Amino acid sequence: MRFKSNLLSTISPSKVLLLSSALVLAACGGGSDSSNVGYVKFYNSSKNAPDIILTLDQDLESDDDDDADNFEVTFNGVAYTEALSVFEIDTNSYFYEMGWQDEDSSDRDDLEKVAEGQINVTTDTIQLLVLTDDITAPQVETYSIDVLDDDEDEDEDLFNLRVLNLHPDSVGVDFYMSESDETFNEATLAGQYNYKQLSDNQKFDQDEYIFYITKSGTQEVLFTSDDIDYAYPAQYVMIIRENTGSGTSPYAMDRMSNSSITEYLDTDSEAQFRAYNAIREHELIPNYTGTLDIYINGVDDEAEISALEIGSYSETKVQDKGDYSLDLLIPGTTERLLSNHLLSLAENTNKTVFFYLNEEDVDLDGDGNVDENNDGIVDEIEIMIKSLVVANSTRESIYDHQITMIDLVDSDDFNFVKFYFVRSDETIETALYSRSAVYTQPESIYLQNNTYQVFAIAEVDSSEVILSSFQLTLDEDSDELFLIVEADDDSPTGYRIEMIKQTEDE
Repeated sequence: MRFKSNLLSTISPSKVLLLSSALVLAACGGGSDSSNVGYVKFYNSSKNAPDIILTLDQDLESDDDDDADNFEVTFNGVAYTEALSVFEIDTNSYFYEMGWQDEDSSDRDDLEKVAEGQINVTTDTIQLLVLTDDITAPQVETYSIDVLDDDEDEDEDLFNLRVLNLHPDSVGVDFYMSESDETFNEATLAGQYNYKQLSDNQKFDQDEYIFYITKSGTQEVLFTSDDIDYAYPAQYVMIIRENTGSGTSPYAMDRMSNSSITEYLDTDSEAQFRAYNAIREHELIPNYTGTLDIYINGVDDEAEISALEIGSYSETKVQDKGDYSLDLLIPGTTERLLSNHLLSLAENTNKTVFFYLNEEDVDLDGDGNVDENNDGIVDEIEIMIKSLVVANSTRESIYDHQITMIDLVDSDDFNFVKFYFVRSDETIETALYSRSAVYTQPESIYLQNNTYQVFAIAEVDSSEVILSSFQLTLDEDSDELFLIVEADDDSPTGYRIEMIKQTEDE
Protein backbone atom coordinates (compact mmCIF):
# COMPACT_ATOMS: atom_id res chain seq x y z
CA MET A 1 0.00 0.00 0.00
CA ARG A 2 1.28 3.43 -0.91
CA PHE A 3 0.35 6.50 1.09
CA LYS A 4 1.01 10.01 -0.15
CA SER A 5 0.62 13.06 1.99
CA ASN A 6 -0.36 16.42 0.59
CA LEU A 7 1.80 18.36 2.99
CA LEU A 8 2.39 21.71 1.42
CA SER A 9 5.71 23.14 0.44
CA THR A 10 4.30 26.67 0.23
CA ILE A 11 1.06 28.44 1.04
CA SER A 12 0.95 32.11 0.21
CA PRO A 13 0.28 34.70 1.30
CA SER A 14 -2.09 35.43 4.15
CA LYS A 15 -5.38 33.86 3.11
CA VAL A 16 -4.82 30.25 4.20
CA LEU A 17 -7.63 27.80 3.72
CA LEU A 18 -8.23 24.98 6.14
CA LEU A 19 -7.02 21.57 5.09
CA SER A 20 -9.53 18.80 5.54
CA SER A 21 -7.87 16.47 8.00
CA ALA A 22 -10.88 14.19 8.20
CA LEU A 23 -11.97 14.15 4.58
CA VAL A 24 -11.11 10.67 3.52
CA LEU A 25 -13.04 8.87 0.85
CA ALA A 26 -12.35 5.73 2.81
CA ALA A 27 -13.94 7.23 5.90
CA CYS A 28 -17.64 7.61 6.46
CA GLY A 29 -18.82 9.91 3.73
CA GLY A 30 -20.88 12.97 3.63
CA GLY A 31 -20.63 16.35 2.01
CA SER A 32 -19.36 19.45 3.73
CA ASP A 33 -21.71 21.59 5.80
CA SER A 34 -20.25 24.62 4.09
CA SER A 35 -22.03 25.95 1.01
CA ASN A 36 -18.86 27.40 -0.48
CA VAL A 37 -16.33 24.59 -0.14
CA GLY A 38 -15.10 22.15 -2.79
CA TYR A 39 -12.08 19.92 -3.22
CA VAL A 40 -9.10 19.34 -5.51
CA LYS A 41 -7.11 16.14 -6.06
CA PHE A 42 -4.18 15.35 -8.39
CA TYR A 43 -2.99 12.03 -9.86
CA ASN A 44 0.17 11.57 -11.95
CA SER A 45 -0.36 9.12 -14.82
CA SER A 46 2.57 10.13 -17.06
CA LYS A 47 4.87 7.13 -16.78
CA ASN A 48 8.07 8.85 -17.92
CA ALA A 49 7.53 11.94 -15.77
CA PRO A 50 9.55 12.87 -12.71
CA ASP A 51 7.77 14.03 -9.56
CA ILE A 52 5.20 16.61 -10.67
CA ILE A 53 4.50 19.68 -8.55
CA LEU A 54 1.01 21.23 -8.68
CA THR A 55 0.29 24.89 -7.99
CA LEU A 56 -3.18 26.42 -7.60
CA ASP A 57 -3.44 30.18 -8.03
CA GLN A 58 -6.55 32.34 -7.84
CA ASP A 59 -5.08 35.21 -9.86
CA LEU A 60 -2.04 34.78 -12.11
CA GLU A 61 -1.71 38.54 -12.56
CA SER A 62 -1.53 39.29 -8.86
CA ASP A 63 1.69 40.04 -7.03
CA ASP A 64 1.25 37.67 -4.11
CA ASP A 65 3.48 39.64 -1.81
CA ASP A 66 1.19 42.67 -2.08
CA ASP A 67 -2.22 41.04 -2.48
CA ALA A 68 -3.52 39.51 0.72
CA ASP A 69 -6.74 38.40 -0.97
CA ASN A 70 -5.10 36.20 -3.57
CA PHE A 71 -4.80 32.50 -2.79
CA GLU A 72 -1.86 30.44 -4.01
CA VAL A 73 -0.68 27.02 -2.92
CA THR A 74 2.13 24.75 -4.15
CA PHE A 75 2.04 21.08 -3.19
CA ASN A 76 4.80 18.53 -2.78
CA GLY A 77 5.88 16.60 -5.86
CA VAL A 78 3.79 13.62 -6.95
CA ALA A 79 5.49 10.58 -8.49
CA TYR A 80 4.06 8.43 -11.25
CA THR A 81 0.98 6.48 -10.03
CA GLU A 82 0.81 8.57 -6.86
CA ALA A 83 -1.82 11.11 -5.86
CA LEU A 84 -2.28 14.06 -3.52
CA SER A 85 -4.73 13.74 -0.71
CA VAL A 86 -7.93 15.67 -1.29
CA PHE A 87 -7.44 19.39 -0.63
CA GLU A 88 -10.32 21.51 0.71
CA ILE A 89 -10.66 24.89 -0.96
CA ASP A 90 -13.19 27.72 -1.36
CA THR A 91 -15.45 27.45 -4.35
CA ASN A 92 -14.02 29.63 -7.11
CA SER A 93 -12.11 29.50 -10.36
CA TYR A 94 -8.42 28.70 -10.08
CA PHE A 95 -5.50 28.56 -12.44
CA TYR A 96 -3.25 25.52 -12.13
CA GLU A 97 0.34 24.93 -13.13
CA MET A 98 2.19 21.61 -13.23
CA GLY A 99 5.95 21.46 -13.31
CA TRP A 100 9.00 19.59 -12.14
CA GLN A 101 12.12 20.62 -10.28
CA ASP A 102 14.99 20.74 -12.78
CA GLU A 103 17.11 23.07 -10.64
CA ASP A 104 18.13 23.06 -6.98
CA SER A 105 15.24 25.31 -5.99
CA SER A 106 11.68 24.00 -5.63
CA ASP A 107 10.18 27.50 -5.72
CA ARG A 108 7.33 27.85 -8.15
CA ASP A 109 9.18 30.37 -10.33
CA ASP A 110 12.10 27.96 -10.72
CA LEU A 111 10.08 24.93 -11.86
CA GLU A 112 10.05 23.59 -15.40
CA LYS A 113 6.41 24.05 -16.35
CA VAL A 114 4.77 21.21 -18.33
CA ALA A 115 1.06 22.10 -18.20
CA GLU A 116 -1.30 24.87 -17.18
CA GLY A 117 -5.01 25.54 -17.26
CA GLN A 118 -8.02 26.55 -15.23
CA ILE A 119 -10.55 24.67 -13.09
CA ASN A 120 -13.83 25.67 -11.52
CA VAL A 121 -14.26 24.36 -7.96
CA THR A 122 -17.91 23.91 -7.01
CA THR A 123 -19.67 22.99 -3.79
CA ASP A 124 -19.22 19.42 -2.54
CA THR A 125 -17.40 18.37 -5.70
CA ILE A 126 -13.91 16.94 -6.13
CA GLN A 127 -12.02 18.30 -9.15
CA LEU A 128 -9.69 15.45 -10.07
CA LEU A 129 -6.73 16.58 -12.17
CA VAL A 130 -4.88 13.80 -14.02
CA LEU A 131 -1.61 14.26 -15.92
CA THR A 132 -1.47 11.74 -18.78
CA ASP A 133 0.57 10.75 -21.84
CA ASP A 134 4.25 11.27 -22.54
CA ILE A 135 5.81 14.01 -20.42
CA THR A 136 7.25 15.62 -23.55
CA ALA A 137 3.67 16.18 -24.79
CA PRO A 138 1.52 15.86 -21.67
CA GLN A 139 -2.23 16.20 -21.40
CA VAL A 140 -4.32 17.16 -18.39
CA GLU A 141 -7.72 15.60 -17.90
CA THR A 142 -10.19 17.07 -15.41
CA TYR A 143 -12.98 15.06 -13.83
CA SER A 144 -15.76 16.27 -11.51
CA ILE A 145 -16.71 13.81 -8.78
CA ASP A 146 -19.63 14.55 -6.49
CA VAL A 147 -18.97 14.04 -2.79
CA LEU A 148 -21.81 11.73 -1.83
CA ASP A 149 -23.68 11.86 1.45
CA ASP A 150 -23.87 8.23 2.53
CA ASP A 151 -26.31 9.17 5.27
CA GLU A 152 -28.93 9.23 2.56
CA ASP A 153 -28.51 5.47 2.01
CA GLU A 154 -31.12 3.31 3.69
CA ASP A 155 -28.25 1.50 5.40
CA GLU A 156 -24.49 1.85 5.60
CA ASP A 157 -23.66 -1.51 4.02
CA LEU A 158 -22.79 -0.07 0.61
CA PHE A 159 -19.74 1.55 -0.96
CA ASN A 160 -19.34 3.76 -4.03
CA LEU A 161 -17.21 2.78 -7.00
CA ARG A 162 -16.10 4.54 -10.17
CA VAL A 163 -13.71 3.24 -12.82
CA LEU A 164 -11.20 5.42 -14.66
CA ASN A 165 -9.45 3.88 -17.67
CA LEU A 166 -5.98 5.40 -18.16
CA HIS A 167 -4.57 2.58 -20.27
CA PRO A 168 -3.85 4.00 -23.75
CA ASP A 169 -5.03 0.92 -25.69
CA SER A 170 -7.50 2.35 -28.22
CA VAL A 171 -9.66 -0.79 -28.03
CA GLY A 172 -10.71 0.02 -24.47
CA VAL A 173 -11.38 -2.44 -21.65
CA ASP A 174 -14.17 -4.51 -20.16
CA PHE A 175 -14.19 -4.40 -16.37
CA TYR A 176 -15.63 -7.36 -14.47
CA MET A 177 -16.05 -8.10 -10.78
CA SER A 178 -16.96 -11.14 -8.73
CA GLU A 179 -17.21 -12.01 -5.08
CA SER A 180 -14.02 -13.37 -3.55
CA ASP A 181 -15.20 -16.99 -3.58
CA GLU A 182 -16.14 -16.88 -7.27
CA THR A 183 -14.27 -17.08 -10.58
CA PHE A 184 -14.44 -15.14 -13.81
CA ASN A 185 -17.21 -17.46 -14.96
CA GLU A 186 -19.43 -15.97 -12.24
CA ALA A 187 -18.20 -12.40 -12.69
CA THR A 188 -20.47 -9.51 -13.63
CA LEU A 189 -19.57 -6.93 -16.24
CA ALA A 190 -19.34 -3.61 -14.42
CA GLY A 191 -18.80 -1.64 -17.61
CA GLN A 192 -16.90 -0.98 -20.84
CA TYR A 193 -14.53 1.98 -20.78
CA ASN A 194 -12.51 3.81 -23.40
CA TYR A 195 -9.23 5.57 -22.78
CA LYS A 196 -9.58 8.45 -20.26
CA GLN A 197 -13.22 7.60 -19.58
CA LEU A 198 -14.49 7.94 -16.00
CA SER A 199 -17.55 5.84 -15.23
CA ASP A 200 -20.65 6.90 -13.40
CA ASN A 201 -20.83 6.00 -9.73
CA GLN A 202 -22.13 2.55 -8.80
CA LYS A 203 -23.06 1.25 -5.36
CA PHE A 204 -22.17 -2.24 -4.18
CA ASP A 205 -22.50 -4.24 -0.98
CA GLN A 206 -19.51 -3.96 1.29
CA ASP A 207 -17.58 -7.20 0.81
CA GLU A 208 -14.44 -8.65 -0.73
CA TYR A 209 -14.25 -8.61 -4.54
CA ILE A 210 -12.01 -9.80 -7.35
CA PHE A 211 -11.67 -7.62 -10.46
CA TYR A 212 -10.92 -8.79 -13.98
CA ILE A 213 -9.90 -6.88 -17.09
CA THR A 214 -10.27 -7.94 -20.72
CA LYS A 215 -10.00 -6.03 -23.95
CA SER A 216 -13.39 -4.71 -24.97
CA GLY A 217 -15.54 -7.34 -26.59
CA THR A 218 -13.30 -10.27 -25.63
CA GLN A 219 -13.39 -12.94 -22.94
CA GLU A 220 -9.64 -13.43 -22.53
CA VAL A 221 -8.78 -12.36 -18.99
CA LEU A 222 -5.59 -10.25 -19.02
CA PHE A 223 -5.73 -9.10 -15.41
CA THR A 224 -7.01 -10.72 -12.22
CA SER A 225 -6.72 -8.95 -8.88
CA ASP A 226 -6.31 -10.41 -5.43
CA ASP A 227 -9.26 -10.21 -3.08
CA ILE A 228 -9.93 -6.53 -2.36
CA ASP A 229 -11.81 -5.62 0.77
CA TYR A 230 -14.39 -2.83 0.79
CA ALA A 231 -15.36 -2.44 4.41
CA TYR A 232 -16.56 1.18 4.57
CA PRO A 233 -19.41 3.25 3.10
CA ALA A 234 -16.91 5.22 1.07
CA GLN A 235 -16.06 6.49 -2.42
CA TYR A 236 -13.34 4.84 -4.47
CA VAL A 237 -11.95 5.27 -7.97
CA MET A 238 -10.40 2.16 -9.56
CA ILE A 239 -7.75 3.41 -12.00
CA ILE A 240 -6.73 1.08 -14.83
CA ARG A 241 -3.26 1.86 -16.18
CA GLU A 242 -0.24 0.40 -17.92
CA ASN A 243 1.79 -2.24 -16.15
CA THR A 244 5.40 -1.04 -16.01
CA GLY A 245 6.56 -4.05 -14.00
CA SER A 246 7.96 -7.38 -15.12
CA GLY A 247 4.82 -9.43 -15.61
CA THR A 248 3.20 -10.11 -18.97
CA SER A 249 -0.15 -8.55 -18.10
CA PRO A 250 -0.54 -5.18 -19.87
CA TYR A 251 -2.62 -3.83 -16.97
CA ALA A 252 -2.14 -2.67 -13.41
CA MET A 253 -4.71 -1.06 -11.17
CA ASP A 254 -4.73 1.60 -8.45
CA ARG A 255 -7.51 1.97 -5.89
CA MET A 256 -7.74 5.65 -5.08
CA SER A 257 -9.46 7.00 -2.01
CA ASN A 258 -9.30 10.49 -0.69
CA SER A 259 -6.04 9.98 1.18
CA SER A 260 -4.29 6.91 -0.21
CA ILE A 261 -3.38 4.90 -3.27
CA THR A 262 -3.26 1.11 -3.21
CA GLU A 263 -1.61 -0.70 -6.11
CA TYR A 264 -2.95 -4.02 -7.39
CA LEU A 265 -1.08 -6.22 -9.84
CA ASP A 266 -2.16 -9.20 -11.87
CA THR A 267 -2.16 -12.04 -9.38
CA ASP A 268 -0.85 -14.45 -12.03
CA SER A 269 2.04 -12.23 -13.18
CA GLU A 270 5.52 -13.68 -13.45
CA ALA A 271 8.62 -12.16 -11.87
CA GLN A 272 12.15 -11.58 -13.12
CA PHE A 273 15.54 -11.78 -11.49
CA ARG A 274 19.23 -11.45 -12.32
CA ALA A 275 22.35 -12.44 -10.42
CA TYR A 276 25.64 -10.67 -9.81
CA ASN A 277 28.80 -12.52 -8.81
CA ALA A 278 30.87 -10.54 -6.30
CA ILE A 279 32.53 -13.61 -4.72
CA ARG A 280 36.27 -13.07 -4.83
CA GLU A 281 38.72 -15.95 -4.92
CA HIS A 282 39.95 -17.08 -1.52
CA GLU A 283 42.46 -19.60 -0.19
CA LEU A 284 39.75 -21.29 1.88
CA ILE A 285 37.83 -22.20 -1.30
CA PRO A 286 40.76 -23.36 -3.48
CA ASN A 287 38.55 -24.95 -6.15
CA TYR A 288 36.70 -21.71 -6.81
CA THR A 289 38.32 -19.85 -9.71
CA GLY A 290 35.87 -16.99 -10.13
CA THR A 291 32.88 -18.68 -11.80
CA LEU A 292 29.77 -20.29 -10.34
CA ASP A 293 26.59 -22.13 -11.32
CA ILE A 294 23.24 -21.16 -9.81
CA TYR A 295 20.50 -23.72 -9.24
CA ILE A 296 16.90 -23.14 -8.20
CA ASN A 297 15.76 -26.04 -6.06
CA GLY A 298 12.62 -27.83 -7.13
CA VAL A 299 12.50 -26.41 -10.65
CA ASP A 300 14.72 -28.79 -12.61
CA ASP A 301 18.11 -30.46 -12.44
CA GLU A 302 19.87 -27.96 -14.68
CA ALA A 303 21.67 -24.83 -13.60
CA GLU A 304 19.43 -21.82 -14.05
CA ILE A 305 22.53 -19.66 -14.54
CA SER A 306 25.79 -21.26 -15.71
CA ALA A 307 29.41 -20.14 -15.41
CA LEU A 308 28.68 -16.69 -13.99
CA GLU A 309 32.05 -14.96 -13.76
CA ILE A 310 33.14 -12.68 -10.95
CA GLY A 311 32.14 -9.08 -11.63
CA SER A 312 29.47 -10.20 -14.09
CA TYR A 313 25.72 -9.78 -14.28
CA SER A 314 23.63 -12.69 -15.54
CA GLU A 315 20.88 -12.50 -18.12
CA THR A 316 17.39 -11.86 -16.83
CA LYS A 317 15.44 -14.96 -15.86
CA VAL A 318 11.65 -15.15 -15.88
CA GLN A 319 10.14 -17.15 -13.03
CA ASP A 320 6.66 -17.83 -11.72
CA LYS A 321 5.93 -15.91 -8.56
CA GLY A 322 6.77 -17.83 -5.39
CA ASP A 323 9.44 -18.58 -2.82
CA TYR A 324 12.54 -20.45 -3.96
CA SER A 325 15.85 -21.63 -2.56
CA LEU A 326 19.14 -21.14 -4.38
CA ASP A 327 22.30 -23.25 -4.40
CA LEU A 328 25.66 -22.11 -5.72
CA LEU A 329 28.03 -24.74 -7.09
CA ILE A 330 31.52 -24.62 -8.50
CA PRO A 331 31.09 -25.52 -12.19
CA GLY A 332 31.90 -29.13 -13.04
CA THR A 333 31.81 -30.21 -9.39
CA THR A 334 29.33 -31.02 -6.65
CA GLU A 335 31.01 -28.58 -4.28
CA ARG A 336 28.50 -26.12 -2.89
CA LEU A 337 29.47 -22.57 -2.06
CA LEU A 338 26.00 -21.78 -0.72
CA SER A 339 22.85 -23.79 -0.05
CA ASN A 340 19.16 -23.02 0.39
CA HIS A 341 19.29 -19.25 0.26
CA LEU A 342 15.85 -17.70 -0.03
CA LEU A 343 14.69 -15.95 -3.17
CA SER A 344 11.18 -14.58 -2.73
CA LEU A 345 9.56 -13.39 -5.94
CA ALA A 346 6.24 -11.60 -5.69
CA GLU A 347 4.18 -11.12 -8.81
CA ASN A 348 5.42 -8.51 -11.30
CA THR A 349 8.67 -7.88 -9.43
CA ASN A 350 12.18 -7.49 -10.82
CA LYS A 351 15.12 -8.26 -8.54
CA THR A 352 18.88 -8.70 -8.49
CA VAL A 353 20.62 -11.24 -6.26
CA PHE A 354 24.13 -10.20 -5.28
CA PHE A 355 26.42 -13.01 -4.09
CA TYR A 356 29.42 -12.00 -2.04
CA LEU A 357 32.04 -13.36 0.36
CA ASN A 358 32.14 -12.39 4.01
CA GLU A 359 35.30 -12.98 6.03
CA GLU A 360 35.17 -13.13 9.83
CA ASP A 361 37.86 -13.46 12.48
CA VAL A 362 37.58 -16.52 14.73
CA ASP A 363 38.01 -16.18 18.48
CA LEU A 364 39.24 -19.71 19.21
CA ASP A 365 38.97 -19.62 23.01
CA GLY A 366 36.26 -17.00 23.38
CA ASP A 367 38.40 -14.51 25.28
CA GLY A 368 37.81 -11.70 22.81
CA ASN A 369 41.35 -11.88 21.43
CA VAL A 370 41.72 -13.12 17.82
CA ASP A 371 45.53 -12.68 17.85
CA GLU A 372 46.67 -14.84 20.74
CA ASN A 373 50.41 -14.67 19.93
CA ASN A 374 50.29 -10.89 19.34
CA ASP A 375 52.04 -11.08 15.97
CA GLY A 376 49.56 -8.76 14.31
CA ILE A 377 48.00 -11.59 12.34
CA VAL A 378 44.57 -13.05 13.09
CA ASP A 379 45.03 -16.63 14.20
CA GLU A 380 42.15 -18.04 12.20
CA ILE A 381 39.42 -16.79 9.91
CA GLU A 382 36.28 -18.28 8.46
CA ILE A 383 34.39 -17.34 5.33
CA MET A 384 30.72 -17.36 4.44
CA ILE A 385 29.07 -16.90 1.08
CA LYS A 386 26.05 -14.63 1.42
CA SER A 387 23.32 -13.23 -0.78
CA LEU A 388 21.73 -9.80 -0.96
CA VAL A 389 18.42 -9.41 -2.82
CA VAL A 390 17.62 -5.93 -4.13
CA ALA A 391 14.52 -4.75 -5.98
CA ASN A 392 15.37 -3.22 -9.35
CA SER A 393 13.84 0.09 -10.29
CA THR A 394 11.54 -0.07 -13.33
CA ARG A 395 10.95 3.71 -13.45
CA GLU A 396 10.87 5.27 -16.90
CA SER A 397 11.43 8.91 -15.98
CA ILE A 398 13.43 10.70 -18.66
CA TYR A 399 14.46 13.73 -16.58
CA ASP A 400 15.81 12.04 -13.47
CA HIS A 401 17.12 8.57 -12.65
CA GLN A 402 17.53 6.33 -9.62
CA ILE A 403 21.12 5.49 -8.69
CA THR A 404 21.46 2.72 -6.10
CA MET A 405 24.79 2.30 -4.32
CA ILE A 406 25.80 -1.08 -2.93
CA ASP A 407 28.87 -1.48 -0.74
CA LEU A 408 30.15 -5.06 -0.89
CA VAL A 409 33.46 -4.32 0.86
CA ASP A 410 33.77 -5.88 4.31
CA SER A 411 36.56 -3.72 5.66
CA ASP A 412 38.08 -3.30 9.11
CA ASP A 413 39.37 0.10 8.00
CA PHE A 414 36.05 1.88 7.33
CA ASN A 415 32.37 1.44 8.13
CA PHE A 416 30.81 3.06 5.08
CA VAL A 417 31.53 4.58 1.69
CA LYS A 418 30.29 8.09 0.96
CA PHE A 419 29.40 8.96 -2.62
CA TYR A 420 29.58 12.53 -3.87
CA PHE A 421 27.98 13.53 -7.17
CA VAL A 422 29.78 16.73 -8.08
CA ARG A 423 28.57 19.05 -10.83
CA SER A 424 30.82 21.33 -12.86
CA ASP A 425 30.29 24.34 -10.58
CA GLU A 426 30.78 22.37 -7.35
CA THR A 427 33.49 20.74 -5.27
CA ILE A 428 33.13 17.76 -2.98
CA GLU A 429 32.69 20.17 -0.10
CA THR A 430 29.84 22.06 -1.80
CA ALA A 431 28.18 19.15 -3.64
CA LEU A 432 24.41 19.10 -3.20
CA TYR A 433 24.05 15.39 -3.91
CA SER A 434 25.70 12.79 -1.68
CA ARG A 435 24.83 9.51 0.02
CA SER A 436 26.53 7.09 2.41
CA ALA A 437 26.40 3.37 1.67
CA VAL A 438 26.91 0.96 4.57
CA TYR A 439 28.14 -2.57 3.95
CA THR A 440 25.38 -4.64 2.25
CA GLN A 441 22.75 -1.95 2.86
CA PRO A 442 21.61 -0.44 -0.47
CA GLU A 443 21.22 3.32 -0.61
CA SER A 444 19.45 5.19 -3.43
CA ILE A 445 19.47 8.73 -4.76
CA TYR A 446 17.56 10.41 -7.60
CA LEU A 447 19.71 12.53 -9.89
CA GLN A 448 18.58 14.99 -12.54
CA ASN A 449 20.08 14.87 -16.02
CA ASN A 450 23.55 16.39 -15.84
CA THR A 451 27.22 15.47 -15.88
CA TYR A 452 28.65 14.47 -12.51
CA GLN A 453 32.11 13.64 -11.27
CA VAL A 454 31.47 10.78 -8.87
CA PHE A 455 33.75 10.23 -5.87
CA ALA A 456 33.57 7.19 -3.58
CA ILE A 457 35.32 8.15 -0.36
CA ALA A 458 36.06 6.23 2.84
CA GLU A 459 37.41 7.55 6.12
CA VAL A 460 40.47 5.55 7.16
CA ASP A 461 42.32 6.49 10.34
CA SER A 462 40.69 9.95 10.33
CA SER A 463 41.79 10.53 6.75
CA GLU A 464 39.48 10.62 3.73
CA VAL A 465 40.62 8.24 1.00
CA ILE A 466 39.27 8.23 -2.56
CA LEU A 467 38.44 4.62 -3.38
CA SER A 468 37.34 5.45 -6.91
CA SER A 469 36.28 8.38 -9.08
CA PHE A 470 34.67 8.58 -12.51
CA GLN A 471 32.41 10.71 -14.66
CA LEU A 472 28.70 9.98 -14.91
CA THR A 473 26.53 11.60 -17.58
CA LEU A 474 22.76 11.29 -17.31
CA ASP A 475 20.37 12.26 -20.09
CA GLU A 476 16.92 11.33 -21.39
CA ASP A 477 18.21 7.98 -22.65
CA SER A 478 19.93 6.99 -19.39
CA ASP A 479 18.93 4.01 -17.27
CA GLU A 480 18.42 3.37 -13.58
CA LEU A 481 21.83 2.25 -12.31
CA PHE A 482 23.65 0.24 -9.66
CA LEU A 483 27.00 1.50 -8.37
CA ILE A 484 28.70 -1.51 -6.78
CA VAL A 485 31.78 -1.05 -4.59
CA GLU A 486 34.08 -4.09 -4.54
CA ALA A 487 37.60 -4.99 -3.51
CA ASP A 488 40.03 -5.22 -6.43
CA ASP A 489 43.67 -6.19 -5.96
CA ASP A 490 44.49 -4.92 -9.44
CA SER A 491 43.25 -1.40 -8.70
CA PRO A 492 45.77 1.16 -7.37
CA THR A 493 43.44 1.86 -4.44
CA GLY A 494 42.49 -1.77 -3.90
CA TYR A 495 38.85 -1.05 -4.80
CA ARG A 496 36.70 -0.57 -7.87
CA ILE A 497 33.18 0.47 -8.76
CA GLU A 498 31.02 -1.41 -11.23
CA MET A 499 28.27 0.63 -12.88
CA ILE A 500 25.47 -1.60 -14.15
CA LYS A 501 21.94 -1.07 -15.45
CA GLN A 502 19.28 -2.20 -12.99
CA THR A 503 17.22 -3.81 -15.76
CA GLU A 504 18.02 -5.13 -19.20
CA ASP A 505 16.91 -3.21 -22.27
CA GLU A 506 13.82 -4.71 -23.86
